Amino acid sequence: MPTSAKKPLVIVTRKLPDVVETRMRELFDARLNVDDKALSQAQLIEAMKVAEVLVPTVTDRIDRAVLAQAGPQLKLIANFGTGVDNIDLDTARNRGIIVTNTPGVLTEDTADMTMALILAVPRRLTEGAAALRSPRSTWAGWSPTWMLGSRIYGKRLGIIGMGRIGHAVARRARAFGLQIHYHNRRRLPEAIEQEVEATYWDSIDQMISRMDIVSVNCPHTPATYHLLSARRLKLLKPTAYIVNTARGEVIDENELARLIEAGAIAGAGLDVFEHEPAVNPKLLASDRVVALPHMGSATIEGRIDMGEKVIINIKTFLDGHTPPDRVHPAMF
Repeated sequence: MPTSAKKPLVIVTRKLPDVVETRMRELFDARLNVDDKALSQAQLIEAMKVAEVLVPTVTDRIDRAVLAQAGPQLKLIANFGTGVDNIDLDTARNRGIIVTNTPGVLTEDTADMTMALILAVPRRLTEGAAALRSPRSTWAGWSPTWMLGSRIYGKRLGIIGMGRIGHAVARRARAFGLQIHYHNRRRLPEAIEQEVEATYWDSIDQMISRMDIVSVNCPHTPATYHLLSARRLKLLKPTAYIVNTARGEVIDENELARLIEAGAIAGAGLDVFEHEPAVNPKLLASDRVVALPHMGSATIEGRIDMGEKVIINIKTFLDGHTPPDRVHPAMF
């Protein structure tokens, strides 16, 4: 009987859905992380010394120092995630390592979560739920003036980053009666603007100073680090809300916490944080902040779709072709 070719060694850094891991084992010599314990830097380096393909996640920091110790056999980093700010793309390219990601499959899930936060913060949903669950609850029934929030219908939503997710957020928000405004690196085609009746601003300062709600939907890159800086946060109206389901580094988190505490910003809905998994204690203590543990893409369907994209990228690469989701530094 002929012997089958040796399967390539693929190392996966975190626990993935069973159906994805099973398929990986069928196709590759897949080394899995069944305990789902994040790898230390030393463990990550050891994995890169032997793996032919590495499948990391956003929690794995693959910087220049780590890449410098990768073995010569490592030719593909198939990131399990859309964002690749965890990987030094320039160094990977210089070392001849291709990087792929999983775009598109998380769009609807993340947009759903963004819309949930747009609703939850002004309407004080988590605050109301917590009041009922508290052992000290004194709720005596409906009252005309208790737990009053703010209406979102007719308000202005400013979207920072009108890519796939930003566009999906705009479609949802328009259905709720919000007026859509956006800032983007490039203005969108007129047909897309007309679809959601969006107003474009080339000046982010001019836009955010006029908005009732600001939604951050841009990737984290060197250009977007603290895009909402202390100076820009002060431009927001004291009645405005901020929602961030993109990356925590886009906002100066300490300044955001200070302004919310001072009443200079009405509140925030945050699914991501600047120093994850650490969160500014002032944000967690505030009744005007809805804080979630990076759940934007956390659906069963989304995670399986991500895994399938990773597998397709690996299989395409191993077959000698360019992976469909190859990432280039210029894309970010």
